[in-house]
Amino acid sequence: MTTDILNQSSSWLANHESLIIQYVVNATAALLTFVIGYCLAIIISRTVVTILNKRKLDATISYFVGQLLKYVIIIMTIIATLGYLGVQTASFVALIGAAGLAIGLSLQGSLSNFASGLLLVLFRPVRKGELATINGILGTVDSIHLFSTILITPDNKMAVIPNASALSGNIINFSRTGSRRIDLEIGVSYQSDLKKTREVIIQVLETEDRILKNPAYTVGIIALADSSVNFVVRPWVKTPDYWSVYFDLTERIKLALDKAGIIIPFPQREVRIINENHP
Repeated sequence: MTTDILNQSSSWLANHESLIIQYVVNATAALLTFVIGYCLAIIISRTVVTILNKRKLDATISYFVGQLLKYVIIIMTIIATLGYLGVQTASFVALIGAAGLAIGLSLQGSLSNFASGLLLVLFRPVRKGELATINGILGTVDSIHLFSTILITPDNKMAVIPNASALSGNIINFSRTGSRRIDLEIGVSYQSDLKKTREVIIQVLETEDRILKNPAYTVGIIALADSSVNFVVRPWVKTPDYWSVYFDLTERIKLALDKAGIIIPFPQREVRIINENHP
């Protein structure tokens, strides 16, 4: 019995020797093709990104192009690999097209994100490293991927925003113009000398070197509130200096007003009780 099985196996191997060798060769070629193609996709992608960066192209565009190129090469590698395994690539490409159409109809949101990613890279409302608010989220642009945009918030959280939402929503870019205006509102009591208050505030502004000369700062009364006269202080600074100057000015103006004897009042309400039965 055992001898018969061995004889049959030997006979089968002898009859199909060329087929087995061909299959092993094709499988090996397919494996090598996939490994080499995948490695080339990564190498070419990184090389293209490096070249584009050296030519001082925007980092957002170079990263996006590198990612797109990598996935295109990987797809071509998969098709070539299947060809070595005996799969009819023409039929496979047609199948991919049909499947892509079906998937595209069911994943319109993803296609919209991809198209929006292309538009974000093309029109560049934001770039890598810029501070922006996208859909109400404030952060530094880390990268723009094929389907999403990554922001790093001031408290070091990562926000992932779909590209379609980013493009269809509001985008406020704080870095593009290079300067920002600080808006401070300071209330002083109605008994305070308003001219002296203005002079004290201006003196603080004049001694702050980080405030830009052009555009010039603005100091004026903006409101007569219930318990205070409100001054608005609007100096211009370079974007990177915004928060440091904001905090420093708030503290220095408060200390200067205290030194000058100018009162910053607490909210207060005067209540009078009328006794109608009083003779």
